[in-house]
Amino acid sequence: MTGTPSGFGYVARGSQVEIRHDGRLAATLRGRAAEKFLDDVERRDPQHVMARVTGNYKRGNERQK
Repeated sequence: MTGTPSGFGYVARGSQVEIRHDGRLAATLRGRAAEKFLDDVERRDPQHVMARVTGNYKRGNERQK
């Protein structure tokens, strides 16, 4: 396992953004949060942005095997 997020996708509908992980709904953003997300996803690695928004990212306290 490399620690790189994967399996995320998103759909923008009007002022709402749905973020999915492995096909399951992980988060729904509306209004300003959705706008900020769309700006960030254009400038940065989309997988990392979606992982951070959904809270599914490496926190630094996991054990390395």
